[in-house]
Amino acid sequence: MTFFLQMLVTGVVVGSIYGLVALGFVLIYRASGALNLANGEFVIVGPYICLVLMTAYRIPFFIALLITLIFSAILGLIVERLVIRPIQNAPVVSVIMATIGLSSLLGGAVHMIWGHQTRMFPKIFPTTPINISGIIISPVYLWSFVIVITLLTIFLLLFKFSKMGIAMRAVADDRQAAMSMGISVKYVYAATWTIAAVVAAVGGILLGNINGLSPTMSAIGLTVLPVVILGGLDSVLGAIVGGFIIGIL
Repeated sequence: MTFFLQMLVTGVVVGSIYGLVALGFVLIYRASGALNLANGEFVIVGPYICLVLMTAYRIPFFIALLITLIFSAILGLIVERLVIRPIQNAPVVSVIMATIGLSSLLGGAVHMIWGHQTRMFPKIFPTTPINISGIIISPVYLWSFVIVITLLTIFLLLFKFSKMGIAMRAVADDRQAAMSMGISVKYVYAATWTIAAVVAAVGGILLGNINGLSPTMSAIGLTVLPVVILGGLDSVLGAIVGGFIIGIL
């Protein structure tokens, strides 16, 4: 029973990170109707930037995290502006193929710059395990879960109640109607890709702290695909629930 509960805790934590990464999938699909098959590469680029800032430049973790999130947001904007916007009116398959090319480009850049070896983050969280009735919980798991749940709650609230969230939902439901109401579709697309890149970076940094960082971690992009299919490609809440289910299974 203890082993089962131990695996359940691990599944819940990893599943919460799956849900966070899947959120980027869902947002882009809702906005454009296309799958971002470069999502896994977004997951690994941010953590490598954060790791370099911490190890090569001795920047404290939280400052390095802030710089990484800014970098990821800019990367998302650049991708939307240079890759996605020129073909936003093309067939959906064209957008999907563009993200496949982007995946190869980013993945190749990671391999060339940082190599293939697994790298470990410096110890950020406490290392003393927490024992709850025989269930050993590593602090990195606990803190990762708290951070992810906090971020998911914030995104859910913003998506439901903020002007940007309402605009994103309007564009997802009917782009022409949204444009007729004065909503800038280009602005919504840019915001969507920015958020997707940021949440992917956060998920990658947390996974890197748990398992170490290597280019193979980009496979999470395909790992979370069943999550969004299970939860519904256009459902933010479904992505979160699907993440927990797949993580636990």
